[in-house]
Amino acid sequence: MNLSSLKPAAGSVKTRKRIGRGPGSGLGGTSTRGHKGQKSRSGYSKKIGFEGGQMPIQRRLPKFGFKNINRIEYKAINLDTLQQLADAQQLTKIGVEELKNAGFVSSKHLVKILAKGALTSALEITAHAFSKTAEEAIVKAGGTVVKLQYK
Repeated sequence: MNLSSLKPAAGSVKTRKRIGRGPGSGLGGTSTRGHKGQKSRSGYSKKIGFEGGQMPIQRRLPKFGFKNINRIEYKAINLDTLQQLADAQQLTKIGVEELKNAGFVSSKHLVKILAKGALTSALEITAHAFSKTAEEAIVKAGGTVVKLQYK
């Protein structure tokens, strides 16, 4: 075996169709486009969503709903998650920075604390928003709540 005798495996390489190269090729004449009509012409491109003249689905279906431009979206963090984080890292103060370092939120998220789970240790928790039940649970466990200002 040497470099000059190397060949691809049998059947792995196919020659491309040379369309429109005369009648002898078997692919001349209409060049596989059939006879006449819009699709046989050069420059043809179908519009996105075109269904052959039938009313397109995006026009058949009704419009509904709206996007509230004033919506404030929060990243929800539950009390059980905070308790696990406090136990794992022996923390008494948990803020957005600690949650960011632990990988729960990114720097662009606003954080809201929700009341799922139980809080057993007294923690000082800093976040952008709290649910009423979460706030009550934190205070009941002997902790404090600090709300951050945001636009």
